[in-house]
Amino acid sequence: MNIAELSENEIERFGEHVSLIFEDHEITNVQIQRAASRLGNALKELGVGRGDRVIIQMPNCPEVVQAFHAVYAIGAVVVPINFLVGDEEIAYIYRDTGAETIISSMAFFPTIEACRRDAPAIKNIILIDDEVPPGVLSYRTLVERSLDELEIERTGDDEIAALIYTAGTTGVPKGVMHTHFSLYSNAKMQMETFNFSPGLTGIGVLPLCHSYGIASMNYWALLGGGKVVLLNSFDIDKIFASIEAYGGNIIAAVPTMYVYMLLSPELRKYDISSMKHWTSGSAPLTRDTWDSFREMFGHEITEGWGLTEAGANNTINPFEGRKKIGSIGLPMKGTRMKVVDFEGGELPSGEEGEIVISGPVLMKGYWNKPEETSEVLRDGWLYTGDIGYRDEDGYFFITERKKDIIIKGGENIAPREIEEVLFSHPKISEAAVIGMEDPIYGEDIKAFVVLMPGERAEAGEIRSYCAERLKTFKSPKEIEFLDALPKSLVGKVLKKELRNRR
Repeated sequence: MNIAELSENEIERFGEHVSLIFEDHEITNVQIQRAASRLGNALKELGVGRGDRVIIQMPNCPEVVQAFHAVYAIGAVVVPINFLVGDEEIAYIYRDTGAETIISSMAFFPTIEACRRDAPAIKNIILIDDEVPPGVLSYRTLVERSLDELEIERTGDDEIAALIYTAGTTGVPKGVMHTHFSLYSNAKMQMETFNFSPGLTGIGVLPLCHSYGIASMNYWALLGGGKVVLLNSFDIDKIFASIEAYGGNIIAAVPTMYVYMLLSPELRKYDISSMKHWTSGSAPLTRDTWDSFREMFGHEITEGWGLTEAGANNTINPFEGRKKIGSIGLPMKGTRMKVVDFEGGELPSGEEGEIVISGPVLMKGYWNKPEETSEVLRDGWLYTGDIGYRDEDGYFFITERKKDIIIKGGENIAPREIEEVLFSHPKISEAAVIGMEDPIYGEDIKAFVVLMPGERAEAGEIRSYCAERLKTFKSPKEIEFLDALPKSLVGKVLKKELRNRR
């Protein structure tokens, strides 16, 4: 199958209807398909073929939806890049994919130009803006001059449809390979689990160029008959104004967004009575946030959980029924989950171990990384690296991450990247970075630093040094100075002991 067939089937089932609203402009499913078909033909004219990787690097806009459909349809591979990713990581992804084509916008053009110097394979840069620089292809011109009929490539279920990069514990991102069938399976499991009726109106604020965005696009196409009000930034007033104007029924957000909603003084002026489902994922939701939201808005937030390696949507608390606060919920229908010990043996309810997942939603593996793939995919099970337990009712709880990845505002941050910057400071001899609890972001960044003998430094000096070399989002919030880092007998830094100092 080809995942692009979902959009064509949706048109056959529901006919032409408004499926996307962007900046108050209504766009139908047929208009999106025609633009996607034209773009697909244009990409083929440029030499993009089956299995070729195409980078999509844009903020939320209709062209993202069109580009995904076009790339799928011609049998090529979508490579989404999140706007929060730094230049070094972008350059790595360019090189690692071997991609020749980028679809983006002028907002990212300086970054593209800087990063492509390290990725000589790139030859086609397509920008969606009305005016583009010399030597760059115009998205609008390509679409306007191409035919709007495109035959979908008949791809095999096991062929790669998307290559989604996720932060690794070493700081080097890993390309997660998802097939047409794994993406379809994820959408199908969502539909069977949620049991929603067609025709919902969603408020889309999370990035489409993200594993969750990919899963959502496929789910909405499979469910059908509805529309999404697409926002290109997190603006609380726009979210609530959109709910009121278009009768929004469902929104997916991260805990940070709900915290800011609670802090906004203007929310009482909006009519949000149409809203039925508020969902949260990517980071732990605090009990205080959940209680405050229910008290202020009269709605319960439904918390879920998922990994990029398993399609981004793997568990959910029931929309109708008992929600357990602090739990990631129940497995999606068709997904198997269990908790195992260090030998892989299944543990009984209440006992902590590693959470593992099995089912058709699993990735094919990591791009060009067979050893890393074999570490996490074993005998049909994905070893998630998350430590937790299953209670007597089958609800799963995460108590600790085996991996050291920090999840700040729903985004993965590799501690190693920050540690490398700290190591480069002339006054620092040792450094370790962990996640710390934060009421706004869920987690923020804390650095433990050991200075060179005889050196002195203030926390502000270290923070400024990091801020000059990292995106602000990745700079440590707190610096703690130690005489020495706690280590094992073989010299490994014991981050668990550092976490216990909080």
